[in-house]
Amino acid sequence: MEPKTLCELFFQSVDTFRKPAHLRVKRDGAWRDISSAAFLRSVEELSMGLRALGVERGDRVAILSENRPEWAYADLATLCAGAIDAPIYASLTPAQVLYILNDSGAKVVFVSNASQAAKVAEVRDRAPELRHVIAMDPLDAPGVLSLAAVAAEGAKALEEEPGAVRARAAEARPEDVFTLIYTSGTTGDPKGVMLTHDNMVSNILAGTKVFSDWDSNDVTLSFLPLCHVFERMGGHYLMLHAGATIAYAESVEKVPQNMIEVKPTLMFSVPRLYEKIYARVHERVAADPPTRQRIFHWAIGVGRESFRHALEGTKPGLVQRLKHAAADVLVLSKIRERTGGRLRLFVSGGAPLAREIAEFFGAVGLTVLEGYGLTETSPVITVNRPERIRPGSVGQPVEGVEVRIAEDGEILTRGRHVMKGYYNKPEATAEAIDKEGWFHTGDIGALDGEGYLTITDRKKDILVTSGGKNIAPQPIENRIKTNAFVAEVVMVGDKRNYPSALVVPNFDSLERWARGKGLPIGSREELVACPEVKAHFKEVLDSVGADLAQFERIKKFALLTKEFTIEAGELTPTMKVKRRVVEQRYKDLIDRLYQGAA
Repeated sequence: MEPKTLCELFFQSVDTFRKPAHLRVKRDGAWRDISSAAFLRSVEELSMGLRALGVERGDRVAILSENRPEWAYADLATLCAGAIDAPIYASLTPAQVLYILNDSGAKVVFVSNASQAAKVAEVRDRAPELRHVIAMDPLDAPGVLSLAAVAAEGAKALEEEPGAVRARAAEARPEDVFTLIYTSGTTGDPKGVMLTHDNMVSNILAGTKVFSDWDSNDVTLSFLPLCHVFERMGGHYLMLHAGATIAYAESVEKVPQNMIEVKPTLMFSVPRLYEKIYARVHERVAADPPTRQRIFHWAIGVGRESFRHALEGTKPGLVQRLKHAAADVLVLSKIRERTGGRLRLFVSGGAPLAREIAEFFGAVGLTVLEGYGLTETSPVITVNRPERIRPGSVGQPVEGVEVRIAEDGEILTRGRHVMKGYYNKPEATAEAIDKEGWFHTGDIGALDGEGYLTITDRKKDILVTSGGKNIAPQPIENRIKTNAFVAEVVMVGDKRNYPSALVVPNFDSLERWARGKGLPIGSREELVACPEVKAHFKEVLDSVGADLAQFERIKKFALLTKEFTIEAGELTPTMKVKRRVVEQRYKDLIDRLYQGAA
């Protein structure tokens, strides 16, 4: 039977699949399996423990943690108790944590470790609704309960009432709110998106029909923050529904190593991972002897031709098949091995993926299915199908989802996937969802005759030059980032007479190039000030813009010495650039670009 709530989905998963490794986590240097039975026991004991602490139906429980099995326990225990959870990104500051605790009115907060507990301790006296702090790691801190102790109390209660958790979980209704997911707050305070069980379950069932061949033999590596709706729906609930094993990455930095160890078959990611893999491969090739470079580029070309046949549904000839077999042995299979060797599908979302990068992965034999959605839409609106991929698009609407384009080009969507609203913000809800039920996404795009959606840019990110020309920066930035010398780029120029750019070089590639040219390698500041380096980046930007309209071409640029980071507030927790923050932080530098002084 199709589940109607996430509680039903969880119980169906553990009851049906009964796996020896439902979850996996690396502890003390070794990967450890968590069985379906142990998973169920941990959730039920913790859920009863929460009830013993006074958590009632409709109460809010915050989760401040990195990805780990205890995140799943806390989430599902909260839902099975009839409460509502409010995930908090582990990268947020104490002040940002306080805002979510107070806005949600959280009665309980789970913290993963001493660092996260310290954030709560710093602001706890200003969170009047907060009653309990529960630590996942063993901590010796005043006023902090251990997860193990709360679960132990729950275990005692469960002995007396073995069916109590399932009975409470069965009271959940599809229309009940199960979570408050706070937007990243790139402008103003973050808003709590109220999602119902039906919002999420309808999206999961629609996703299941798109990816009908996923099953209990699949393994996913979870590394995107579970606070983010994309990982929450795809890498968490959808995997539970499919019976796939969920392995939790140690950290974002260790994803490449963990992929080799876990050998995932499926992964969900934002474009930043694909960009880094693409850049890393090309960096290594650039350091190879000329003969090996030629073999690499030949093999990628052969792979692209085979990928084209796959997209068009045509059969390659004998010569092409023989060439592809050779290319696969020499180059393509070696790249796939760096992802663990079993990966058959990447799903990309959260931000636009450059077509060049999608086609590169296709050439290698790693399928990337790009989709589109938002927190407010649970999240999937459209996605490419495995059998109907169209690089450059974000696919077609999933079942039950309506999409149309407004007169000004904004993408609108309607259906069961659209949120209930913003928590305690009726005016903001009314602005986002019109009287006919259409959610206004804030994105600009176009639908073709077959229903494929193409995203142009965020409506608020469109640059309008002083001459009245509209420029969508994201597609141009994505093209620039495929260059091996570019780590990050932000186009600027709103209300200016031409576009400019802030460019963060890939310093590994740049320093290697500089040494080859005999240039002195001093500090990064000295390197980016070097006239030869500036001339090189001008060539890079000019080559990318050669086929753009004259008004879209970048006229001036500045080279930065530091990558944008989450800690500095320049990236969202899912590694999207906070354009307004960057523009404000580098305002003086940008002004000099337009004064001719930089």
